[in-house]
Amino acid sequence: MEEDRMQFVAWLRSVAPYVHAFRGKIFVVAFPGELVMDGGLAVLAQDLSLLHAVGIKVVVVHGSRPQVAQQLALRNVEEHLHNGIRVTDPAALECAKEAAGELRLDIEAAFSQGLPNTPMAHAAIRIISGNFVTARPLGVIDGIDLELTGVTRKIAAETIHPILAAGGLVLLSPLGFSPTGEAFNLTMEDVAVSAATALHADKLVFITETPMMQDGTDTEIRELSSHQAEAVLKAGFLPQDTAFYLRHAIKACNGGVPRAHIVPFATDGSALLELFTHDGVGTMISHENLESLRQASIEDVGGIIKLIEPLEADGTLVKRGRELIEREIHYFSVIEHDGVIFGCAALYPFPAQKMAEMACLTVTPEVQAQGDGERLLKHMENRARAAGLNKLFVLTTRTAHWFQKRGFVHATVDDLPKDRQHMYNWQRKSQVLIKIL
Repeated sequence: MEEDRMQFVAWLRSVAPYVHAFRGKIFVVAFPGELVMDGGLAVLAQDLSLLHAVGIKVVVVHGSRPQVAQQLALRNVEEHLHNGIRVTDPAALECAKEAAGELRLDIEAAFSQGLPNTPMAHAAIRIISGNFVTARPLGVIDGIDLELTGVTRKIAAETIHPILAAGGLVLLSPLGFSPTGEAFNLTMEDVAVSAATALHADKLVFITETPMMQDGTDTEIRELSSHQAEAVLKAGFLPQDTAFYLRHAIKACNGGVPRAHIVPFATDGSALLELFTHDGVGTMISHENLESLRQASIEDVGGIIKLIEPLEADGTLVKRGRELIEREIHYFSVIEHDGVIFGCAALYPFPAQKMAEMACLTVTPEVQAQGDGERLLKHMENRARAAGLNKLFVLTTRTAHWFQKRGFVHATVDDLPKDRQHMYNWQRKSQVLIKIL
């Protein structure tokens, strides 16, 4: 029981940085009709309600391909596709309207759950839909007239923003309307990208029927810049459906959306796992490199304090107050991932002896096996070399073995610079290790 409690506390603390980072942000979450067919709508509604509960503004976009196919089959209408996109004649459009109407009601019902002892108890969430999507015909492609298949022309962002600000969720269906009153059948992916771009969303999340993206050697692809993603598309090894999602994720990033995610719905709670854990369970595409190793600024003080407090409490690190860290922030470097600080270290130079002390090297426990500590060490070594220093030393009570494996050797207090010898804490009896750069 005690172990379960501590695991819960550790989990909640690990989630807190994401909650702070995401509050007030706009997420567009899109899912295909296959998720509904698979019985996953009720659970997804609960997960999206949790996003809403922590202050995230959520826009939901649903697909309807299998439901439209069902309606066509019921009416004995033949299905026509071109490059994976439906050719929509008047009969197919009626099927698309029927499917979208049923799905909209099912989604509204799912967000109306409120039974006691469920994740949506007392939620009272309002999900609002309307004629928010203006569309135009897609036209003739490769000699094929796609008829009433359309493409998004405009999203009514000026109407959606006040709804989100008032605490409502917005639901967009894969249907759009022209100024002349015509209806067009759209792809869910196109509507989602257009919405994310028009609303200046912080994230676009595709919850997909496709499995985890893999490269040509069957290795999972966890993160890509938009440039890397374009190279993956050109390589041609992705299945058609996966490539279709990736193409739209790239378009979103190139349109100004900072992050796009492609997350398989086969994993229970996949949206939460993707958004609130370091590694996630899907593929993240970004316009720039997600991970940043850089010199710290005053805005990083709070993140550094959260990172080192547990180690100060158990005696691994010497306690530093906020004022001291603020004064010495220029000595620190941090490693951040998607805006959250996961590691830090400080470099204190002693130019007269051409030495530097590396202190406060810390990496959050969730990512300690991923090499971030070593990356921080190399970064600090490079900072020391750039300053013309040729020796790096550390004082440690518990991690001497880690440093020895990376080229540090045991030394004595007398080997330290004179100024540092005077500050040595004989009560802690820290081991001294030095590395020649």
